Amino acid sequence: MKKLLFIICMFTVAAASAQQWGLYTLYSPKGTNKAYLVDTNGVIFKTWTFPIDKKTCFSSYLTRGDTLVRTVIYQGMIITGGPISGETQKVDWNNNVDWDFIYSDSNHVTHHDICPMPNGNVLLIAIDVKTPAEALQAGSSVTGERYSEKILEVHPTGPATGNIVWEWDLWDHLCQHYDATKDNYVTSLVQNPQLICLNYRTGQDFMHLNGIDYNAALDQITFSSLKYNEIYVIDHSTTTAQAHGHTGGNSGKGGDLIYRWGNAAAYGVADANNFDAVHDAHWVPADDPYFPNYLCGFNNNGGTGGNSCVDIFCPPYNGYNYNINLGSAYTPATYTSRYNSTMWTQNEGSSQQLPNGNTLICMSFRDTIFEINHAGTILWSMDAGGAVSTAYRYSKCFVRGPVATAGASATEIVSGAAVTLNSSAASVTEASPVYTYSWTSVPAGFASTAQNPLLTPDSIRRYFVTITDTTVGCSDTASVLVRVDTLTGISEFKNNDAQLVVYPNPTTGIVNISGEFLNDQNNVFIVHDPYGKTIKMTENNSTLNFSGFAKGVYFLTVKSGQTYKVICQ
Repeated sequence: MKKLLFIICMFTVAAASAQQWGLYTLYSPKGTNKAYLVDTNGVIFKTWTFPIDKKTCFSSYLTRGDTLVRTVIYQGMIITGGPISGETQKVDWNNNVDWDFIYSDSNHVTHHDICPMPNGNVLLIAIDVKTPAEALQAGSSVTGERYSEKILEVHPTGPATGNIVWEWDLWDHLCQHYDATKDNYVTSLVQNPQLICLNYRTGQDFMHLNGIDYNAALDQITFSSLKYNEIYVIDHSTTTAQAHGHTGGNSGKGGDLIYRWGNAAAYGVADANNFDAVHDAHWVPADDPYFPNYLCGFNNNGGTGGNSCVDIFCPPYNGYNYNINLGSAYTPATYTSRYNSTMWTQNEGSSQQLPNGNTLICMSFRDTIFEINHAGTILWSMDAGGAVSTAYRYSKCFVRGPVATAGASATEIVSGAAVTLNSSAASVTEASPVYTYSWTSVPAGFASTAQNPLLTPDSIRRYFVTITDTTVGCSDTASVLVRVDTLTGISEFKNNDAQLVVYPNPTTGIVNISGEFLNDQNNVFIVHDPYGKTIKMTENNSTLNFSGFAKGVYFLTVKSGQTYKVICQ
């Protein structure tokens, strides 16, 4: 049975824009206790000031609701060197620290980039120290300890605490062709590109990961390696146990690499090296007018004359996997688009592809941030006043618009019962917001301009409220699902005719699917959100992980042969 997900890289017809996009650029000079939002006229709109012992290490991001998520140079670090942070913070608009998470000891430390996730969790990159004995047993060709890497998804649980809810460990996905008596030995590197050759680089810090991004539609993670000059993609739909192995997840490959690009020599293929000191692995957004769903990297030394450049390329998508002919390099053969800078920054740097086709570029050690249009013409630039590892542009409404919430006096009712919908908004940047309200529904049939309307639903509906702050001209939409004549309090779904069991239901994590309905069939499990959008799909894997999902109602479709069963989850 073929996969039902198709992602295609394609050009769309769009007029090249000569206009700047958005309004506010976020940057935080390395080694300082400041972060800034500056508008395109050079006026500083917002300054965060941190304690002098909480200096910025590498990256800072602004999330919806005006929370700054940043890496911090932890003062108690044991492992030092490079952009090692050890500490991650969430700081609100008023400079209050909501979360201060330290991950630093003699064996582990976070470093370089982070990635705030849609569910409020944060992806972290961490050094994982391996002893000389562990390295030798793994097949290392050199003596001494080696710095492996981990990727952690951390769920904040308190002001300074967090649970690691998902983990990927590089050490589980190595290969080597040096010592047949040790672990990870393979007879051919080129036949095992899903694994990372331990001995391609022989230094202590042999991988040196530096950039990370998350694609919610694919439920995949990309990250970049300075030493291997590659960008990688792994499957995040796995459980942690599956991520430690080689099977499971949407891709069916566990925690093995499902794509890599930039330097095929790292897996034994004689091919051109596209990257030279790559940073900032990320996906170009799906709504980009020129390169939707492409991958991008900041190529520090790969441009004309050794200058830095931004390279964008189209992965060979095949559902949740990527095409490859074993023994050959992953395609494409070269980049699709390259912006050749006239400057060089020896390491670090970032780019951001903006919705109108422009690109924001941060030249880290040249202290320069600038915006170009699709033709490469510089439309805006500024001197950051110091080295800045990353910089990001945000629209006026992202920063200053309201954040809407919606609810109901009851979300599960019997037919004929009345319900009061309720809504509210927060605009933390604005002193005196003035709100208007507009309610609609799906299916259609309801409309109201009241903040908290009263109604008597006759069927299951999702109610949407758009709240507009008329003082700044910005809106936000939230929704609530109200179910009519729905059974409540069930601990599991069981269909006796089809002999299908889904448990536990409700869940906060793993859902299991079993029963004779699934026997001797090629089964596909598809999860939809309440809007009908497919957000997870797996084939012949009857264990689903919901731990990264926001709280709410989801729908599970089970396809077995020609039969469908839909279960409210």
